[in-house]
Amino acid sequence: MIYTIRLGSLSVRLARRHILIGVGLFLLVLIAGGMALQLGQFDLGAGDLWTAYRGELDKISQMILLDHRLPRVLVAIGAGAAFGVSGAIFQSMLRNPMASPDVIGFNAGASCAAVLAILVFGSARFVLPWALSGGLLTAALVLLLAWDRNGKSGIDPYRLILVGIGASLTLGATSDLLMSMTDEQRAADMAQWLTGTLNARNQADAALIWGGLAALTPVLIWLQFPLNRLIMSDDIVHGFGLRLAGLRLLITGVGVLLAALAVSVAGPLPFVAFVAGPVARRVLKTGAPVLLAAALVGALVTLGADTAARMLPVVQLPAGVFTAVIGAPVLMWLLVAQFRKGAL
Repeated sequence: MIYTIRLGSLSVRLARRHILIGVGLFLLVLIAGGMALQLGQFDLGAGDLWTAYRGELDKISQMILLDHRLPRVLVAIGAGAAFGVSGAIFQSMLRNPMASPDVIGFNAGASCAAVLAILVFGSARFVLPWALSGGLLTAALVLLLAWDRNGKSGIDPYRLILVGIGASLTLGATSDLLMSMTDEQRAADMAQWLTGTLNARNQADAALIWGGLAALTPVLIWLQFPLNRLIMSDDIVHGFGLRLAGLRLLITGVGVLLAALAVSVAGPLPFVAFVAGPVARRVLKTGAPVLLAAALVGALVTLGADTAARMLPVVQLPAGVFTAVIGAPVLMWLLVAQFRKGAL
């Protein structure tokens, strides 16, 4: 059964199967979040969250739950959703499952600028503006180098991916160089952050990522409609009367903002943006843009990786190690699939 949702002159069709799968993914995120709140060295029950909000829990349990675990879970879900939507946006716009902000350099730009901010100011106070600026400047440079001056489409997708990979490698080496210029303790903290970690997240981080998602949600709802057209060839898109160059610039800006927001609170968690879109499309069995499903998959991957990092005995590893373990097999699967299609 197909349902049609209309917003003025715009409309979108949703299959009942897709709605059910979306609800299922949402419930999985809620279940994973509930488990993450309970798991740890200090045992807490499922009903303790409501008890803590009512102020009826002892002070130690309330502090652990509301000041430590809950913000960490909220940041994991928010950052994973932002990475997932950002990756799905770029993959749909460029019609390439290999294109995501962590592959084409935008995450690396945000991370390099954040490391520079920590090095210059000695704290994480200015990480957000520097991460946003770094991501946007990297995007501007990559877009400038990948711009097709002879065509109407603006961005050359294949050139963008190649230039972005080069930018990612260069900026990653720059981050390593910056870390070599500081003391061992701060370099170790920077290295953990560059891997991607959700350790010691607080309520301000949760408010930041969720506030950013709330502000960008109306734009994302509107972008769903042109993205449904952009998966077609450039000639067909022009036939719809859409301005391809302007749309790609707008979509790139939104994708970079989402990635930079996530990087500023969780670090450049590898492969989350990369795997969320392909996994969501595989689950839904569709080639259309799947922003909401990608957000839920990204949230589930990030939350699962962080919970595994917290529960690992003896050694404490950053969540980015576990997202890389999850993402590497997906990368190999996509490479094999693209090779079989003759796209590589």
